[in-house]
Formats: sequence, C-alpha cells, structure tokens
Amino acid sequence: MLTPLVRAIAVAAPLPSLGDNTGDLDRLKKVLAPQLGGGMPVVPYQRLSKVAVRFRAAGFAGAAIINDMAGTPVLVDFLSQPPKVLAGMALDLGTTHLEATLLDLSTGAVLARADLENGQIRFGADILTRIHHAAKDEGLAELHAAIIDSVNQLATELAGRAGLAAVSEIRALSVSGNTSMVHFFLKLNPCHLCREPYIPMVNAPDPCLAGELGLAIHPAAVVWLLPSVGSYFGGDLISGVLASGLDQQPETCMLIDVGTNAEVIVGNREWLIACAGAAGPALEGGVARMGMRAGPGAIEHVRIDPTTGEIGYETIGKGKPKGLCGSGLIDLVAELYLTRQIDIRGKFRPQAAGERLIAGSEGYRFVVVEGKDAADGQPVVLGQVDLDALMRSKAAMYAILTTLTNQVGVAFEDLHRIYVAGAFGRHISPRQAIVLGMLPDLPLVVYEPVGNSSLAGAQRVLLERQARERSLALAGKITYIELNVNQEFMLRFSGSRFIPHTDHALFPSVPFFDGE
Repeated sequence: MLTPLVRAIAVAAPLPSLGDNTGDLDRLKKVLAPQLGGGMPVVPYQRLSKVAVRFRAAGFAGAAIINDMAGTPVLVDFLSQPPKVLAGMALDLGTTHLEATLLDLSTGAVLARADLENGQIRFGADILTRIHHAAKDEGLAELHAAIIDSVNQLATELAGRAGLAAVSEIRALSVSGNTSMVHFFLKLNPCHLCREPYIPMVNAPDPCLAGELGLAIHPAAVVWLLPSVGSYFGGDLISGVLASGLDQQPETCMLIDVGTNAEVIVGNREWLIACAGAAGPALEGGVARMGMRAGPGAIEHVRIDPTTGEIGYETIGKGKPKGLCGSGLIDLVAELYLTRQIDIRGKFRPQAAGERLIAGSEGYRFVVVEGKDAADGQPVVLGQVDLDALMRSKAAMYAILTTLTNQVGVAFEDLHRIYVAGAFGRHISPRQAIVLGMLPDLPLVVYEPVGNSSLAGAQRVLLERQARERSLALAGKITYIELNVNQEFMLRFSGSRFIPHTDHALFPSVPFFDGE
C-alpha cells in the first residue's frame, strides 16, 4: 500500500447551521481526523484563507490535499473534485546534471523522465569553485537562483511530457543531493563545508513548501530533502542505501557511488560506516581532456587486440564517438596495460605503443579514434596528463575502500555484495577496474550495478512513509569517517598509485609485468 508524501482525501462534511456554528476550517479538520489516524491536521498560515475559501466554495465537499511533513499531516488545499493525477517529482540534484521523474502519487506509476545540465556550471564545474563563489557579494544568491531555475526548467519539461495542464499541478518534490548542492538549493552558506572541522549548517533540513523557495511547482507542494551525514556524505548516498536495501541486509555489503566524490558505505542491518573522498572527477569525465558524461557519443567500452593492436569500441547510442566517459577511460587504460603499452606507473611505453602514440609539447598522446571516424572530425585522444589524473583517481578509490574496511576489521572477501551506483556502476566493467587496481580482486558476481540510486531513493521517499522514516533514522545510525584528516588514507593512497598495486599479492588475477 502506498503512503505518499501528498494525499487527496475525499471529504463530505455536514453543512453549517444555527445549531452547528463550527468554523469552516475546524469543520474540515474534524472530518479529516478519523482518516488521519485521529490526529488533527495543521494548516500553515499562508494557506489558511485559501483552504477555507475553497472549502466553502465547494459546498463543504470535495478533496482535501494533505502533505506529510515529517510525520505531521498538513492541510494545504481543497479541491471541489479529486485531481485526475496527483503528481510528485523525484529529483537527483547532481553537481553536473539533474535527473528527475514525475510519478502519479496515487498509483506509483512513472509519468515522465527528464534530465538537464546544472545551470550552476557557469559559476564553476566543481563544488569547491562554487563554494568560493558563494563567498562573493551576491554569490550565494546567484548560485541559489541558478539551481532553482534549473529545477523549474526540469519540472516544466516533465509536466509537458506528462500532459499536465500546468507545472503548478506538481504537488510534491523529493530531493536527493550532496550536502553542498542542498546548501545551494536552500540558500545556506556553504563556506564551512570545506574548512576543518567540515560542519554543515544543517544535516537534516525540515520539509518546507515550494513557494518558500520560488519553485514553479504548486506553491503548497511539500519539498522533502533527504538528510546528509557530513560535508562529503549527502542525501544522495542515503538514497543509495534505501534503493539497495543495504541497511536491511543480514550479510555485510558495500555501496560505492562515484560522482563528484567517491562515496562508500559498508555494513548491514546492525551497523553502517561510511566515508567519502575526491576520487570521482576523472571517472566522470571531469579531468580527462576528451572526457565526457556518460551520454550519446561517449565511448563506454574499449578493447585492444593483443596481437594486432587494433582497437574496438562501443559508444552509448551506437553513434560516432565524441569522447570517453568514465567506463571507457577505465577500459582503455586497462587494455593499454594488458597490451604493455603503459607500465605499472601508468606511463606510456613508446617502444610498445606503435604509431597511435604521438609525441607533443605536452607529452605523449594516444589516438583512440582518428578524426575521420569521430563525430566532430576531431580525433579522440588520451594524453599522459589524462593518464596521470586517472592514476590518482584510481589510487584514491582503492585507498578509500581499504581504509574504510580496515576501520571495522572487514576483509574484502567478507563482503557478500558490492553495489555500484550511478553512471559509473551502470557502464563500468568491474573486471577492467580490477585490472587497474581500482576495485578489489573479487569474483565478478559480487559486483551488482544499481543504476541511479540517488533518484531511486528519492522516488521511494515520494511514495513510502517507511522510506522517509528510514532515511531520517539512517542519518543518525551511520558512523562517518572524515578522510581529509586520516593519515591511514594518505599512506594507502601512496601504495595504490601503481597498476594494479604496489603489493601485487592483493591482485592475484591480474598479470604483473615487472620491468620495462
């Protein structure tokens, strides 16, 4: 049974009379109470007049719109007829892209899907640059306005695709994002997020109404934000736990979500421990010159024939290639290592790379796709600078995983399942990531992609009271480790900056090429 964030409850109240002088809103509340478990709903001041006028105009019968505001029923509107569709929007509030679905809260059906580039990018591609921008005069206001405008564009597109008469017919919004993005969304000062001891202004913001934020959806729509745990551990990872069911598993499992940061959580239904670190930008196309988001034209898989050196690749959408997304970059570098065209340090070996390797003013460049075969006529290349960035990212990733598991005395072999979230999980080849030493050397059946778990969790919050309650409980249950001041992490990072690792015994299934 669905227990959505917003409900339309049918009402037929006794008409007022000289013998019954109950006030209009009091009358409505009294009739609603039995359907709300006996509790009286609350009416926000800004909705008092609207609800009372509409209740009387409808002849004291129709449909009451009730928001679930952190367990408290809030009466925000009254309609003469129940709405044909009670629409709610689930939002993945990403640093680079926003992705959303529109759901029918009465049935759980998906009405529309859409995505959009985050309009804040013009103020900085990364979170740190945006936090610095927020410190300028009007900087925070600009960042807030940009993200609200992006959400409004996305909501308008969803409403159109779903055939709604207006975007204002959207009655609820659940938001899943990292801690910094939530601060920008709520117009909260993010400056302390990047300064020791890294404390947010709020981890678990209370629900609010859309009109308070300037959103284009119904002004009385409830806006529910998933809670965060720390500066680098946001509601998007709480969503991932909800979507994967990690917190309900009897066995110890791990969830990995790679985006702007690499966020990792380990545990089961008894305990959960988590950390986050900057391992993501090179993996999502933010560092490599030819890097791009996992979208049409991105090379997602690469193979190199060990005998002929011929390169085969697959692009998302099957069109001509434009660049490399994270999974394509991982595949390519793993294949370069297996064919001995790069060494264990991630450096090109000119004597083995052949004619695809070109020397330039910025070092060697490896031509993956010639210009004549590319979408825009420009060759797709991998430079030594890109390789170095990937080596840092892969080292950070493995160091994060080993530091976290070591904190609780869990070996990788003890993990029942490793859930891999986001575009990283959807497209990555775990085997190639193991070759690089990015993921632990485990049987491939251990790895399970879970797609956009941030959006999936936001959808569950829209539809299930239990998911909302779980999200709040999780924020208090998870132990968070701050890696910025963790010396063990730095030591493990140094040891991980080789392919697959300084200690090859950790990767017995990966060929080891000693020497040049």
